[in-house]
Amino acid sequence: MSNQPLDKEEYIEQAYFFRVFRERLEENVPAQETLQMIQDEILATTKLPMAIDFMRAEIMLHGRMGPAMQKLSHYFAPFQAFVMMQAEEERQRFDQKLALQILEKEAEYRAKDPKMAGLFIYQFECIARNRLGYSQGLLAVAADPMYDDAWRDWIHKVRVDLGTVDFADLLYFRSEQYVIEKRRRTGNPAYQPSYPILFGAQEGRIARAHRGRDPLYMFAALQRHLNYPAVPRIKPKSESLKLHPLLEQRLQKIEQSIKVLQMEVKGGDLSEFYVKSDDSSDAGERGASGGRS
Repeated sequence: MSNQPLDKEEYIEQAYFFRVFRERLEENVPAQETLQMIQDEILATTKLPMAIDFMRAEIMLHGRMGPAMQKLSHYFAPFQAFVMMQAEEERQRFDQKLALQILEKEAEYRAKDPKMAGLFIYQFECIARNRLGYSQGLLAVAADPMYDDAWRDWIHKVRVDLGTVDFADLLYFRSEQYVIEKRRRTGNPAYQPSYPILFGAQEGRIARAHRGRDPLYMFAALQRHLNYPAVPRIKPKSESLKLHPLLEQRLQKIEQSIKVLQMEVKGGDLSEFYVKSDDSSDAGERGASGGRS
């Protein structure tokens, strides 16, 4: 694992890579061919082309990209490899295209001088919303080189306490807002907790307001008020599928034929299916014929 985060340009190119890879998968372009094309497009001064070359070789051998990213732990963060491996897990309903979209948004945030609090909330929501598993997921988050020792220790604590302690409380007690309220209650303006404060006062107020509630509401509030990155979601499929007009017309004719056959078998009246002639038109034709004779 790298001891330092990557340069900004690496994350910019990573975001481009994840986006284009997803778009070409949606166009049913084979993964190996897509990786070859993207490798030629990526900025040559970054390390990403070498990483793509390694992933392409691994896909040819094993057919999966997640383990290749895991082996490139000096380049891809453990959480990035974890997300891709979960998407490639057969028992998971986690879609690979959604995983690539998640990684794209995360790389974009990393390229913008991210706050550790914002990155953690994004990663935690990804795990929670997509049910990727807190135990392994938080281990991958804690191993991210973006976090310092204080953050890493707290993430391990969250992993242990989650399920017995409300997540909003875990966040609130590590915020400046908790310190402010503690000083007010005790009348001690010099109070300092014995552990590092990781979140600001505004994060603390939002967490306190969401104690005992679904944490997804808290994530949405943090995104609204602090511009934290929003986690991509699966777009619901449209309930009404629109057919091509010609196909729809053909299906109507087939349905009509089936009705005729059913009525014929039952010995029913088929007159409603006969083509009716226009009486007025027939009369006009007869009159015209009479005039000529």
